[in-house]
Amino acid sequence: QVQLVESGGRLVQAGDSLRLSCVASGRAFGTYTVAWFRQVSGKEREAVATISGRGGSSDVAASVQGRFTISRDNAKNSAYLQMNNLKPEDTAIYYCAAGGMHRGVSLPARSYDYWGQGTLVTVSS
Repeated sequence: QVQLVESGGRLVQAGDSLRLSCVASGRAFGTYTVAWFRQVSGKEREAVATISGRGGSSDVAASVQGRFTISRDNAKNSAYLQMNNLKPEDTAIYYCAAGGMHRGVSLPARSYDYWGQGTLVTVSS
C-alpha cells in the first residue's frame, strides 16, 4: 500500500512558476512509476507527466512540453512537478498517482493503483 499526499497548488498569475510535491508513505516507493494527472470539471483526467521508479525514464504531454518537468527523490519518498510559464489553461486539480511499469503519458488513469487527494492550481490571466 502507498498513500500519496500532494501539496503546492495555489493561485498564480500567467507566466509564473510553481512546484507541486507528492509525498508517499508506505514501502517500496522507488518501485512505482509516478504520474501527475490533472482534471478540469467535466473532463477526463489527463496525464501530464510520468517518471519511472528509479527516475531513469520520463515523459511529458505535448500540451506541457518545454514548460513542465517531473522529477523524484526516492530517498525522500517524494515526486515533484515543476511548472513554468503557467497558462490559464493549466488551471486544474493536479493529482499524483503511483502504479506499475512506466509506459508514459499514454497510459490511462485506470492503470494506476494509488492516488492522492489532489491539489488545486489556478492560473489567472
